[in-house]
Amino acid sequence: MSISDKNSRLILIRHGESLWNAKGLWTGWRDIGLTEKGRQEALFAAKVIKGIIIHLAITSDLKRAYHTLDIIKQELKYVNLKTVKDKNVRERNYGKYTGFSKWKIKGDLGTDRFNQLRRGWDVPIPEGESLKDVYKRVLTNYNMHILPAIKKAQNVLFVTHGNTNRALIKHLENISDSKIRGVEMLTGEVIVYQMDKTGMIVTKEKRAVNHNHGNQ
Repeated sequence: MSISDKNSRLILIRHGESLWNAKGLWTGWRDIGLTEKGRQEALFAAKVIKGIIIHLAITSDLKRAYHTLDIIKQELKYVNLKTVKDKNVRERNYGKYTGFSKWKIKGDLGTDRFNQLRRGWDVPIPEGESLKDVYKRVLTNYNMHILPAIKKAQNVLFVTHGNTNRALIKHLENISDSKIRGVEMLTGEVIVYQMDKTGMIVTKEKRAVNHNHGNQ
């Protein structure tokens, strides 16, 4: 066994394009399904991780995430893969802006305020959440499910949402509060971390990047 085989793979995937992603609407906790393009993105994500044996899959209770995972599992012929469906890894709650065009919100708020709201760390949305709030609940999942698997050198598939992944990336890479606003994952994008048993990153590799900019 090589040294790398003793390490875990933690695979982060953002769900495929949803119907509201395609329209530029902030989706948040609204349960919106995938487009055909989103299903194809899920298939492509499956292809680029083929060959990695998955021991545990984690997804949210929103169908655009778990349907993406279902497509991946079907493509890779995982019938009995242990799967955790957890509301703690839902997308950010966009509160009163849910269902609104992000470009309309940008027009109403102005570019600076909009960018703070969209990508800032501790900028809450009325009746919704900040990324800091998302981070806290994602860490609950990490400590309960992901880290124990990593300690056992198991490979984990984390198929969730844009801000959920940003929150976990912040933790894994120790990104500062100010620099997290520059981190983004596109729909269908795949990041593979190789991690040692303490949860430290050994390598990071982007395996799939699409060119769709219809983000959350």
